[in-house]
Amino acid sequence: MDARLFDASQTGDVQLLHRLLAENPLLLHSLALTSTDNPLHVASIAGHVDFVKEIVRLKPDYVEELNRDGFSPMHIASANGYLEIVSEMLRVDRRLCQLNGRDEWTPLHYAASRGRVDVIREMVLACPESVEDVTVQGETVIHLAVKCSQFKAIKFLVELVAEANKMYILNMKDKHGDTVLHLATWKKQHQVVEGLVGSETIAGALEVNSVNDRGLTALDLVFPNETGDWEMEAILRGAGALRAGDIVHSGVQFSNSHSPNHNHTSTETHQLQQEQQEQQKTNRWEYFQFKKGRDSPSDARNALLVVASLVATATFQVGLNPPNGIWQDSNDVNNSGTGSSNEPVHLAGRSIMGSYSEVSLVIFVVFNSIGFYFSLYTMIVLTANFPLQLELQICIIAVYTTYSTAVVNIAPSYNTGLFITVFTSVLPFLVGLAAKWARHPVTIWLTKPLGKWILRFFELIW
Repeated sequence: MDARLFDASQTGDVQLLHRLLAENPLLLHSLALTSTDNPLHVASIAGHVDFVKEIVRLKPDYVEELNRDGFSPMHIASANGYLEIVSEMLRVDRRLCQLNGRDEWTPLHYAASRGRVDVIREMVLACPESVEDVTVQGETVIHLAVKCSQFKAIKFLVELVAEANKMYILNMKDKHGDTVLHLATWKKQHQVVEGLVGSETIAGALEVNSVNDRGLTALDLVFPNETGDWEMEAILRGAGALRAGDIVHSGVQFSNSHSPNHNHTSTETHQLQQEQQEQQKTNRWEYFQFKKGRDSPSDARNALLVVASLVATATFQVGLNPPNGIWQDSNDVNNSGTGSSNEPVHLAGRSIMGSYSEVSLVIFVVFNSIGFYFSLYTMIVLTANFPLQLELQICIIAVYTTYSTAVVNIAPSYNTGLFITVFTSVLPFLVGLAAKWARHPVTIWLTKPLGKWILRFFELIW
């Protein structure tokens, strides 16, 4: 794009635009040969209404052009909430609010994800069918509003859908099989869930027991032991919501009691119920597992950092305060070589458990130290290439040295203290070797069955 034309678009200088056109009447028509951005893109970003009106008058075809990022001027104006610009472009073609951009997002999708209620109203009035459009992920405008927690937009869109008698949009599923109710429940949006299931107009048409691709209903995403979730569970159950497992059981019972010529024996029915229960547990377990391509690596790193920090805190604390505590006083040795009482010989500040059983103390320190240093090692790996990397590593070394000194000094005897000193000294080197060994193809092949057994064990518990 010509530099002067770009400046005119960025500043909204209509007079400069006309001077440039006087010099070169074909200026606007030749841009397609030199640039993917047109003046309408630039002016829409800056929000210059008068300049946009003039460009639309001179070159209305610009409103449909996508730039290199897959955005049309309409996408840009909708995302920024420029109502006047959106209205001006809709005069050219009301179907512009359905124009597909990157990932098949329409201008209405951007307006919903940013909570631009006025823009949403304008576009839906111009093109009511645009509310049914979905992205490449199968998301409706209400899906996007829920994902981005745009509560005003959610309320407006739900009311709009109800007034237009298009309640089926609320039951539309994205590519993971999630409805709006699934997303609102998962994001703990109490007011949205209550608005959906509590409305007399919507409640009859809303499928509260819709099952997603992982075999879960909205109620399956509620965990009453978490703060506030019991309220959401009460709201959903009041609307007739069930867990997926309950739906399976009720369906089996209904078929047995109303079909005298059912095909399954009682034994086969019981086996079918068990298989369905196992499938529900597996689906629920997989739902929360990390999936490449779906979950953000950044979010996974943050979660791992939190878990590593919790493990480091727990192991550090229990290392300084071992089970049974430490002696508060010393017990001197008498002439017979034993303590002055029934207690074993000990010094103040030494481990009580170690005084009775040095083997138990050693086992405790070994496994606790492994957990502590592996958590520190995880932090080092996850924070690689971070700013102040040297300072962070010094902090980790200092913390581990402090821990090692503490566990050595609570040892009840010289030999035990010597063993703990040697172990905590070589542990950092052993962890590095273990990490490399664990990633070796042969090791992965050998430990894969063990990993599956561990996952199976937790699935059965959960």
